[in-house]
Amino acid sequence: MRPIFQADLVNPPFGDPGLYIDLKFENRALLFDIGDISRLPTRKILRISDVFVSHTHMDHFAGFDHLLRVCLGRDAGVRLYGPPQFIDRVEHKLHAYTWNLVDNYASELVIVAHELGAAGCVRRARFSSRRRFAREPLEDSIATDGILLQEPHFRVRARAFDHHGLPSLAFSFEEQTHINVWKNRLDELGLPTGPWLTELKRQVREGASDATPIGVHWRTRDGARDETFALGELKNRVLEFVPGQRVCYVTDVAGHESNSRALSEFLHDADFAFIEAVFLEADADQAARKAHLMATQAGAIARAAGVKAAIPFHFSTRYFGREAEIRREFERAFGTAPLEEKQRSA
Repeated sequence: MRPIFQADLVNPPFGDPGLYIDLKFENRALLFDIGDISRLPTRKILRISDVFVSHTHMDHFAGFDHLLRVCLGRDAGVRLYGPPQFIDRVEHKLHAYTWNLVDNYASELVIVAHELGAAGCVRRARFSSRRRFAREPLEDSIATDGILLQEPHFRVRARAFDHHGLPSLAFSFEEQTHINVWKNRLDELGLPTGPWLTELKRQVREGASDATPIGVHWRTRDGARDETFALGELKNRVLEFVPGQRVCYVTDVAGHESNSRALSEFLHDADFAFIEAVFLEADADQAARKAHLMATQAGAIARAAGVKAAIPFHFSTRYFGREAEIRREFERAFGTAPLEEKQRSA
């Protein structure tokens, strides 16, 4: 099974938080948080179709200006998603610049901003370079079960967590079920590969009836051939269904009990969890004041959630030169520390 995505942190663990998910077969990418993105080459920035912002502290949002500068004058638009008051923040960013020459650009840049509010209400607004980024309100929508973006092959879900009285969104990127084709079974039926398989998969994804006719047209040395099969027969004989993977991104959350319980629920059985591990346990008071997770808390939450692979990041710069200590504390709590380390700490 070939994965449809690759997920990588934008910066090293002491840098600004950010996760770049490259959708390999769609010529696009998703970005989670947009602090310092100077490490991303222009070609990668131009692939970004959607940006999900946990909250608008500078290290999570300052890179919006860089994104804007790269995309201006290009055939690129972008959708942004964030917490309450996010649209106002985007508008203020755009209105900080003078746009008297923007009409010279042949390409229109359209930014659509979404903000997730109470009870899943999503407010939306449009900003177009053709109108010098004047705010144009759009109809509200509802994020059922926190789903901000639903696509044929994946969805993105959000949930708010407490960050010293401020909502900070955690995100879950969820692949849809993979539908693979058994090539050997096609051969047994004497059927070719081709566009008809794409149509078969589409009908299955959309929940079409098993009685739906699927036409197969191809040519052999003996001429053209046409056969029709019931969708249910093909589904059972030539298709394989494999659960998709789930990638979670969590940063800037307080480590108190209610957050920890809710985070374990949100991360439950994730394949990959990128989770902040800002402070060492010796600085528990500082972690509580700053409303960030300690490495031990992050590891314990990921372990309780049954996460398969956990990647810590967003280390406090006070620990420059002590990265190994943070990783050891995280790994011991998560359960991946070498046996001899576990024995020494027992």
